[in-house]
Amino acid sequence: MNYETINCAIVDHVLTMTLNRPDHLNAFTVEMADELVHAFQSASDNDAVRVIVVTGAGRAFCAGMDLAANADNVFGLNEALAPTMRDMDERLHDPEIVSGVRDTGGRVTLAIFDCAKPVIAAVNGVAVGVGATMTLAMDIRLASEHARFGFVFGKIGIVPDACSSWFLPKIVGLAKALKWTYSGEILDAKAALDGGLVEEIVPAERLLARAYDLARVMVTERSPASTALIRQMMYRNSGMPHPLHAHKVESLAMFHVSQRDGREGVASFIAKRPPQFSEPASAVKQFNVWWD
Repeated sequence: MNYETINCAIVDHVLTMTLNRPDHLNAFTVEMADELVHAFQSASDNDAVRVIVVTGAGRAFCAGMDLAANADNVFGLNEALAPTMRDMDERLHDPEIVSGVRDTGGRVTLAIFDCAKPVIAAVNGVAVGVGATMTLAMDIRLASEHARFGFVFGKIGIVPDACSSWFLPKIVGLAKALKWTYSGEILDAKAALDGGLVEEIVPAERLLARAYDLARVMVTERSPASTALIRQMMYRNSGMPHPLHAHKVESLAMFHVSQRDGREGVASFIAKRPPQFSEPASAVKQFNVWWD
């Protein structure tokens, strides 16, 4: 599919997804949200994709919501509605609620959360507002020395978006999440690294190369099905109130993979040869019922 606000390219099983509004510092729009949701859902089902790298075109990653993009409601919301939690519980996928009520950044992060493929953020420049929060559902965040992060919602009288009230405390701790969202301070790459938000600071000219290095590790001699299950198990089981649920899921997952790629992995280990894994990541979608 051809997109207007993002570019997608697959090379050696790695999908590079580039936010592509460089003249607007890749500012986020409703159209970009829809395209990102589609791109992540498509990549999750595409067995040619094993890892996803997300970056920005030009000198920014994403400068947050494009505050000049919609004359009626800048966030694209339908102010004629009066939504309740019952609507969110019972009508979440109703087109009226999807387009008129639901947070666009949240729709993107939920698509990332549900994705079967590892996701690496290569943050090349400014990432504020939804530009910062959309990265929280990505597995590894790399930052160039030019990266800047800001959870600036309070400065314009709104609240954190993109499910960040779930993700951010898990990544950096509750106290730091509160401090950063209360203050809206702009964090340079070192502050983001020190706070646990990013994994590494990489020279700008090496940022994508480093992301691809990590991606190759996840692609080479790794089972796509195993990787997909690991990703979902870590995210979903860690949110459960008791480890017993993790034990149940791990038992079922081990029972499944031990008869497929696990059998091949053991055989290749014993024979001292590279494994020939065959089960695609898309095959594990059936197991979402374990959490649903």
